[in-house]
Amino acid sequence: MEISVGEEITYSLSVYDSPLISKATIAYEIHSEQLSFENILQKESTSLEEEIKPAIKGNGAIINNSYNQLILSFSGNFKVHFRVFNNGVAHRLETTFPDNIIVSDETFDLEFPDNSETWYPEVKSFFSSNEPEFIHALLDTLPVQKLANLPVLFSNQTGQKVIVMESALHDYAGMWLYSTPNGMSATFPRYPDLVENRADRQQVVITRKSYIAHTSGSRTFPWRILGVAQQDIDLLSNDLVYALAEETVINTDWIKPGKVAWDWWNALNIRHVDFKSGPNTKTYKYYIDFAAANNIEYVILDEGWYTLGDILHLNDDIDVKELIKYGEERGVGIILWVVWRTLDEQFEEAMNAFAQWGAKGIKVDFMDRDDQWMVNYYERVAKATAERKLLVNFHGAYKPSGLRRKYPNVITREGVRGLEYNKWSATVTPTHNLTLPFTRMVSGPIDYTPGGMTNSQPGNFRISHFRPMVMGTRAHEVAKFIIYESPLQMMADTPTNYMDEQETTNFIAQIPTTWDEVVPIAGTIGQYLIIAKRHGNDWYIGAMSNESGLESVIKLDFLDNSTYTVTTISDGINANTHAEDYTLSKQETHANDTLSISLASSGGWAAILTKQ
Repeated sequence: MEISVGEEITYSLSVYDSPLISKATIAYEIHSEQLSFENILQKESTSLEEEIKPAIKGNGAIINNSYNQLILSFSGNFKVHFRVFNNGVAHRLETTFPDNIIVSDETFDLEFPDNSETWYPEVKSFFSSNEPEFIHALLDTLPVQKLANLPVLFSNQTGQKVIVMESALHDYAGMWLYSTPNGMSATFPRYPDLVENRADRQQVVITRKSYIAHTSGSRTFPWRILGVAQQDIDLLSNDLVYALAEETVINTDWIKPGKVAWDWWNALNIRHVDFKSGPNTKTYKYYIDFAAANNIEYVILDEGWYTLGDILHLNDDIDVKELIKYGEERGVGIILWVVWRTLDEQFEEAMNAFAQWGAKGIKVDFMDRDDQWMVNYYERVAKATAERKLLVNFHGAYKPSGLRRKYPNVITREGVRGLEYNKWSATVTPTHNLTLPFTRMVSGPIDYTPGGMTNSQPGNFRISHFRPMVMGTRAHEVAKFIIYESPLQMMADTPTNYMDEQETTNFIAQIPTTWDEVVPIAGTIGQYLIIAKRHGNDWYIGAMSNESGLESVIKLDFLDNSTYTVTTISDGINANTHAEDYTLSKQETHANDTLSISLASSGGWAAILTKQ
């Protein structure tokens, strides 16, 4: 990282003399006046090597946090921090003004080397659920003024990657990018002024203030991160968002990750029962019984358990308190879905009710914004739920930006085009599935909601809202439970389908949702991925391919010298034409062995290596 200080601060970024960022420009406006960098009072250089042990081991039990730091102090009561890691760089502003301040603007412009590529998550506006498709294109062919939510991935001509992210987002608006003739520029939603409520869940910002944030004058600002990867699979080990986040402020002993039997995607479609399925007590007891029988930790009550617009007016057909008690007796916790705006209107009363009833968490939905007001709302929810020992899953959410470290009860979030899109579109393709681990997942967990049991090759896929299917083979779908990071992992399909496919369900039920060690083995963005993860003494390997399939050999040199029993789900001989065809096998293996895998088109492979 080569830094130049003048009227503006600029820097360039290279890896092994290969340019990744030709020029980055940073500047700040406070009370409509640009901070001056002309008078440096002090340069302070430090280094740090430490190990961070996350409270929730999403991507490993230990994060190596090693960096060189430069802090430039300027006249006018502010500093700019720079950190250089082995896998990226970051910068942020620190101010020590005595009073509150108006942040009028922040500049972060990026220019890239010629022939750079991008995987660009284009969105239409700041009102967004952050669930885009990715445009893969040469950067200079991208039309200007195209808006994208973070993270955004770029590649230079020699294949090294740089991914733009942020962390320690607190009392400030989220950062976005838009395309320019020379590259990219950061932009931020201004503070909401006039808002309009629509139905029970939408709040549309009609007009905005002229500023990004009205905040304390003595504070540190969010980190701007450029994560660097020599190879595509290096992106999967990038934990800079977590490492740069604010430290944990709550007790975490009570937080329990796990899998969740989810009702909404499968439209509560169960069969072979003597009652009408739907949002009613008998149906949810059926879900709870299924979860208990398969060691699934939670059941979610999605939309329908309360009268929209009033959380405390319960559906007469659903006895929530009885279901929570019924679940507790069987070791299954209940998570409750809520619309964010209704929760905001009934905040203390609703939160107290959730805790009193004995719910284990809430799924907060439809925020679709990350201006300063909404960012503060997320933190208000995180704090209030932590005080009541409730988990939080944010849907209709912006990308992970550090809150999960400060409040680990914020255990996962959406902000991803996941399996739900199969109910109304054909955009969740195997190529899309292989893009997510290298892009959105780098910033943190994704509530993609895997687990569809009606599997199809893309050419046989059809859209069905009430009986949805998924693109990719059965083994492709199972591998997602290993590859996709989410400490609270949904099982999207109906219990009846899982019971009809009990062999697959038994395999999925053994896969944990947190990991002590992660070893990316091989992969190319959008094409294929092989990754190994350890939980306790056992290892789990997931492999997925796009429509081209994959032939590969996996070295097991990450194992210790013990003997392992390997149980695998692999594509069956007819998976290219019948995606639900799979083979279950078992063998013994050791660290000096290899495993040959053959993935069909849109295929997958998953293995559980149990230490003997």
